[in-house]
Amino acid sequence: MEIWINPACSKCRSALTLLDAEGADYTVRRYLEDVPSEDEIRQVLVRLGLEPWDITRTQEPVAKELGVKEWARDESSRDRWVKALAEHPKLIQRPIITAEDGTAVVGRTDEAVQDALSRKS
Repeated sequence: MEIWINPACSKCRSALTLLDAEGADYTVRRYLEDVPSEDEIRQVLVRLGLEPWDITRTQEPVAKELGVKEWARDESSRDRWVKALAEHPKLIQRPIITAEDGTAVVGRTDEAVQDALSRKS
């Protein structure tokens, strides 16, 4: 299990507290420092069952600068979104937890973190 976090994020800190309370075995990835590649982002999107626009923080200043809210949300635009996430990791929704069964969740609530913990291989 791996969790992508921004240490300044309260939702990330809450997720870590819950994982620790449950005695979970996990690896922390500070994704703003250890930036995921485009391929890693594509892999996590498959695990999440989501599209890149689903995990984009559209209220971030860089999102507004790029104008992502106006970008098309279709198959032909997917690479543009993934590239933006790789080049501007602050745009990635957090925390993302990869579960043991090969899936992943965006752990913004205690319920989502519990869901990730329950996904055993």
